[in-house]
Amino acid sequence: MEKILITGVAGFIGSHVARRFLQEGYEVIGIDDLSSGKRENVPQGVQFIQSDLARPNVLKLIPADCSRILHLAGQSSGEISFDDPVADLEKNVVSTLNLIRYGIENHIERMVYASSMSVYGAVADAPIAENHPCVPLSCYGVGKHAAEGYLRVYQNRLPSVALRMFNVYGPGQDLSNLRQGMVSIYLAQALATGKIEVKGSTERFRDLIYIDDIVEIWFRAATRPAVLGQILNAGTGIKTTVGELLERICGLIPGSSYYVQGATPGDQSGIYADTEKLIKYLGLSSFTPLEKGLEKFANWARQWSADIHPNPSRTS
Repeated sequence: MEKILITGVAGFIGSHVARRFLQEGYEVIGIDDLSSGKRENVPQGVQFIQSDLARPNVLKLIPADCSRILHLAGQSSGEISFDDPVADLEKNVVSTLNLIRYGIENHIERMVYASSMSVYGAVADAPIAENHPCVPLSCYGVGKHAAEGYLRVYQNRLPSVALRMFNVYGPGQDLSNLRQGMVSIYLAQALATGKIEVKGSTERFRDLIYIDDIVEIWFRAATRPAVLGQILNAGTGIKTTVGELLERICGLIPGSSYYVQGATPGDQSGIYADTEKLIKYLGLSSFTPLEKGLEKFANWARQWSADIHPNPSRTS
């Protein structure tokens, strides 16, 4: 059995990716400091290590015979990155440098890195390709771009792939975190109170990608030889306005509505992916339709909400 390391294994995306690799017959070593992930998210069968990747001594805890690193750990909110930029730097850049050192010392075959659309910053209303200039608007985006740079510097000693993920959503997302994940924030508010607070214009737009599609991207990026050395957009290429998303959510949660108030620091007004490289290197061109993905997410979220709040009440 091939052994792989998955960081951030207790998080939303990391736990889903780990489950896929277990199903494919891999032995999975998972690491997470549980600062945002939850222990119950870690799939059964994962050899779990609880530790902070920003600490140099953590590398001694990881088996030396892993063949690949899938690095999903990190602070994942642009808004939160402004609270403590140094902490964001440690979680997103220092952790990556430590893993690069581990990878080089142990002759790891490849590292797949969870980057973000946030590296692009303010862009035009057009599909954004990977060669677009990167001028991030948040500390989070700066850190993600810096980590990509370190991977590029060490590419000849540690082959890598960077996946610039767009807005991922789906069952298992943390509905209690109202500062990360546009779809989950809106859905959580709709279920809790029936009132969705929108920070910014409803004309903003995003590229919304369902969790199953992201898992497939990660699996192919970790296993296909031709993709080594590439930076790829992990999105659908489909533009969805915030207004369209809100109308769909309100349609799925009867009685819910939304209002616009304030803005989010470092927020991008709009972005969606050019998927030409994704198609070329990973062969992915079709994705879960938004209406289908949202319906699945809403059904899961209703059950989650019922389990957490057996007798929910809404504010007027």
